[in-house]
Amino acid sequence: MTRSGIPGLEAPDPTLEAELRSRLDEVEEALQKAVRADFDFLTEAASHLIAAGGKRFRPMLALLAAQLGDPGAPEVVRAAVVCELTHLATLYHDDVMDEAPVRRGAQSANARWGNSIAILVGDFLFARAADIVAELGPEAVRIQARTFARLVHGQIAETVGPRDIDPVGHYLHVVAEKTGSLIATSARFGAMFGGLAGREVDALARYGETMGVAFQLSDDLLDIASDSEQSGKTPGTDLREGVPTLPVLYALAGDESDAASVRLREILSAGPVTEDTVHAEALGLLRESAALKRARETVRAYAEQARMELAPLPEVPARRALESLCDFIADRTN
Repeated sequence: MTRSGIPGLEAPDPTLEAELRSRLDEVEEALQKAVRADFDFLTEAASHLIAAGGKRFRPMLALLAAQLGDPGAPEVVRAAVVCELTHLATLYHDDVMDEAPVRRGAQSANARWGNSIAILVGDFLFARAADIVAELGPEAVRIQARTFARLVHGQIAETVGPRDIDPVGHYLHVVAEKTGSLIATSARFGAMFGGLAGREVDALARYGETMGVAFQLSDDLLDIASDSEQSGKTPGTDLREGVPTLPVLYALAGDESDAASVRLREILSAGPVTEDTVHAEALGLLRESAALKRARETVRAYAEQARMELAPLPEVPARRALESLCDFIADRTN
């Protein structure tokens, strides 16, 4: 964990670090206030994932983008809260769809209270985000609505699968919609309400989306290439659950004729790899495969693209902090 509290995000000077920490404390306080309801049970359920912690990556990115302009503008914290509430709402719904028993090291809301409660709490958080964004003006409402539409579009695309579309292209599209879109909006909101020029706002939004895709893809690689201490979960979890991540899709799309590649495609084509011996074999083959190397190159390409999007921004500590995240993502899967 770095000084900023966000993995890979280095605050290059003490003043920036102190300002970010202070503003994050404001975000945390505002989040707690936003989920209070007249019904104590709803407050408890809506606070469940907030209390479980999290990196607060989206609020941090909004605050950091605002550092390139006026970080003290009161709208910045409210915009950061909108993004985090939206993210939290999607987690409640995702856990229902995935039947997940655990989230952030704690029992998931659906496991604790049932699917109906988890869905309704997610809806409540979406409503609270909408209420707060309405205070920020019609343009912010429009951006939030379009972001929400992209989140839903991505989830539906993931649910129905690629059908007649190239599976790799489909997967990258899903990641951009489900992950990149809200991270892009976080950066956009911070830049907008920090008073940056339109060209700089657009650059930071593009940075956020590209970085969001890169971060998700790097998580795909860590699930295969890292040990449990580094990734925080058992290696090969996605493989065991049949989640088609980028290295798996590259392996399935490959045409290598060597015995290892042929055997890997045979295993992966059969669906979820649940038998322990076969799972260990598949994990070993993936770690040595051309598919994993290609996936690493894809992650690095996205990280470098994100860095290029920062070109219109001034050379200040906040920009260097954003660049540090590019370096981190490019290096974390090696």
